[in-house]
Amino acid sequence: MTVLPIVTWPDPVLSARADPVASIADVADLAQDMLDTMYAAPGRGLAAPQVGVLRRVFVMDTMWKDGARDPLVCINPEILALSDTLVTGPEGCLSIPGVSLEVARPDWVELGWRDLDGTRHQRRFDGFAAVCIQHEYDHLEGRVTFDQVLPEIRAKAEAAYQFDTEIPR
Repeated sequence: MTVLPIVTWPDPVLSARADPVASIADVADLAQDMLDTMYAAPGRGLAAPQVGVLRRVFVMDTMWKDGARDPLVCINPEILALSDTLVTGPEGCLSIPGVSLEVARPDWVELGWRDLDGTRHQRRFDGFAAVCIQHEYDHLEGRVTFDQVLPEIRAKAEAAYQFDTEIPR
């Protein structure tokens, strides 16, 4: 088990687009280390850029805090479709500790990805899993939670984060 250090904002790696994975074997150990890191954090999702690796990999397990672990490893994920219906809810991020912002996201997402065996999957996710996927996918695109809110909310949240004060609502 290797718990990796989590990169925190404003590290430039969090603003860079991750590169596709050419060989799944090259990221197998990384994926396991990311799961170990996510569970230790404790989070429900983690993208490779959050551990300083610009590769298109994220891991998630949205229900482990309420039951048995059921990890999902997504290699070269692609968002294939999104709902037209938006839901707004609080989002936190392991790379922006202590910050929770209200973010509007589509209420379902259809995702395509490869697993650690190289098998191609395609599935629709709803609810919190859909939010988690979109959040982790944002990291692969070089976006963080601050990028999902209005400029005036972002400015207040960044200032509060930088000075370790309470985030205004």
